[in-house]
Amino acid sequence: MTTHPASSAAHAPLGLDLAGRTALVTGAAGGIGAVCTLRLAAAGATVRAADRDEAGLGALAGRAAGLSGAVVPYPLDLTDLEAAEQAAAGTDILVNNAGLQLVRPIEDFPPEVFHTILTVMLEAPFRLIRGALPHMYGQGWGRIVNVSSVHGLRASAYKSAYVAAKHGLEGLSKTAAIEGAPHGVTSNCVNPGYVRTPLVEQQIADQAAAHGIPRERVVSEVLLKESAVKRLVEPEEVAEAVAYLCTPQAAFITGTSLALDGGWSAR
Repeated sequence: MTTHPASSAAHAPLGLDLAGRTALVTGAAGGIGAVCTLRLAAAGATVRAADRDEAGLGALAGRAAGLSGAVVPYPLDLTDLEAAEQAAAGTDILVNNAGLQLVRPIEDFPPEVFHTILTVMLEAPFRLIRGALPHMYGQGWGRIVNVSSVHGLRASAYKSAYVAAKHGLEGLSKTAAIEGAPHGVTSNCVNPGYVRTPLVEQQIADQAAAHGIPRERVVSEVLLKESAVKRLVEPEEVAEAVAYLCTPQAAFITGTSLALDGGWSAR
């Protein structure tokens, strides 16, 4: 497998001034959420870092030392929908990132897990958007960025809850875009393929052991079978896409899905 450095490692970050803005990022304690949180804080935003992993949030706040903005740990369990809606009040930027995954055939998929995944990944984003919009509408400016997935555009076997939630998030995002446009609020999805996170790295190791093949073959032949670009997406690349959608240059972009999937959805 040929590897290539992430574009964000070779180029300076987008010029983005979010001084005075308040952002909320869910699933912020690790992976994509942590990098998005730090990216927005580096641009000057005060970021409510929401996650149920309080230790992870504390470590994230430590990583934010010296940035022009601030990271404020915000312990939150997204299954508490009332608390989720309240958490978004007064925010200028909302990044719906938190997610869960279970790989299982439909006939074996536990209904209670399906319900939980839909709650965290679809109903909670609805409540967060609902909580954020009054402030955004009142000031005539707002940015909603929903971290979807290539699975919001394409289905895969054994991921019924995840695919259903991401497809639903796409529709919610488009509806928010149509309603928010007269008020200066944009709503978009970012759709990465497999991202280099600890969760995906563990999946690679598990599948390599189960199939008796090298990790590189798991990536290229299993995870990235449908991708034209045979590498994982770096979290920093996703964060730069999120940041771009908050720039003045992106003010006319709304109701769309920005695919970072290496050509997967082009097939």
